[in-house]
Amino acid sequence: MSDVQEFEFDLMIALPAGERDEDAMLDALFEAGCDDAIVGTGAAGIVALGFIREGSDAEAVIAEAVGQALKGLPEGATLREVRPDLVSLADVAARLQVSRQALQKREMPPPSLGGLYRVTEMVRYLEGQPGKIRDGVSKAAPWFAAAPAAQKINAQLGLSD
Repeated sequence: MSDVQEFEFDLMIALPAGERDEDAMLDALFEAGCDDAIVGTGAAGIVALGFIREGSDAEAVIAEAVGQALKGLPEGATLREVRPDLVSLADVAARLQVSRQALQKREMPPPSLGGLYRVTEMVRYLEGQPGKIRDGVSKAAPWFAAAPAAQKINAQLGLSD
């Protein structure tokens, strides 16, 4: 049996066209089990949900959150992306609480797409770094732990389009 650990991830969900009662949507998400989510509605037609959840398998934890979110959102809502997967150096620096320049001075994996890096590839480069970077990796462990499942789910989403 695997150990229980924390996973930190975000769900980006596209909403169907139409008027939105934001308060009703937030209530429905709460009732559907997303009472632990930080909800963002700043982008038109997209709702972002940020989670920190425990479990023994990141993919199962994320799948449960997706099911709850889709249950609480209007019919026709679709999962667009799970994060973290592709990230900028600025994203990683913010997680590690270091400057982007501190990361630019270090050996990194080659970018995957348009200057973005796969979180799953960055971990092994970052874990061996000294001081604040290594400490930051430890503190951001739940975010890094969710990355392989996010990458797998995003690949499945891409194949289903």
